[in-house]
Amino acid sequence: MDNSKRLLIVTHAPSPNTQILRDAVIEGASASEIDGIDLIIRTPFEASPEDVLASSGIILGTTENLGYMSGALKDFFDRIYYPCLEQSQGLPYALYIRAGHDGTGTRRAVETITTGLRWKAVQDPLTCRGDWDPAFAGQCRDLGMLMAAGLEAGVF
Repeated sequence: MDNSKRLLIVTHAPSPNTQILRDAVIEGASASEIDGIDLIIRTPFEASPEDVLASSGIILGTTENLGYMSGALKDFFDRIYYPCLEQSQGLPYALYIRAGHDGTGTRRAVETITTGLRWKAVQDPLTCRGDWDPAFAGQCRDLGMLMAAGLEAGVF
């Protein structure tokens, strides 16, 4: 019997720096110390309600765009909201934001939608704010590892 759990990673990564963050999340989630986690990696435009419903947890990544989430992540939520509303309640999730400013509007927007879906945040959102800092990659790697390890251990 397959006891593996699926971790869906849905990220908008339009620039080299946001691609570094996405890759760091994937690296953390696929750490060699973690077993039994199948990673499903999608852009917001590729991710489907079926991907969400087949997942044990989800990591969302977005840029801050005009004080809001990326249009790509908003499109994802628009497409999955009603098909997943009743069936994905309690889904553990984590969020990271690449914010050139403070990220509060982006955080608020995503939390409003995830609250409506009744998803469960496993930690406060990670906001990588201000000028690019290479330390952001380590923080994203830790986020990916925490989520995968928590799923593996049955904590989430």
